[in-house]
Amino acid sequence: MSIYYLKTEQLLPVDIQQAWAFFSSPGNLARITPPAMDFKTLTDIREQEIYTGMLIDYTVKPLFGIPLHWRTEIIDVKKPFSFKDVQLKGPYRLWEHTHTFQETEDGVLMQDLVKYQLPFGPLGRLTHALLVRKKLEDLFAYRKAAIERIFK
Repeated sequence: MSIYYLKTEQLLPVDIQQAWAFFSSPGNLARITPPAMDFKTLTDIREQEIYTGMLIDYTVKPLFGIPLHWRTEIIDVKKPFSFKDVQLKGPYRLWEHTHTFQETEDGVLMQDLVKYQLPFGPLGRLTHALLVRKKLEDLFAYRKAAIERIFK
């Protein structure tokens, strides 16, 4: 089975506490997700900050408008420097998304590293090459633009 990686980084013109406050609030995820994905949080999070062991359920329409249930668990929280979300239920065989924040002279360098694997063996590899990789790149490009608008 092929394991894939996607890494992005973005310099935020804020301090690390502001970056952490935004990205550690699960309620903000919908603000940086393309509207076409119809992202909805099902878990009552009421502006809670993430914590290790937190479970969050969503519905999302990543392909062809088909709604999928996605459950993630937040692990490895190292406030205000990093956290990871892992998929417990969803479209991937494996999904681990590590978020890191590093203070610099110019703000906070935010990095996302996604480690993922698709199901269905050769069919999953073909789907990745034809569709999934581009969809993920587009998702993170949208996020980058949305984050720039929020933190301008």
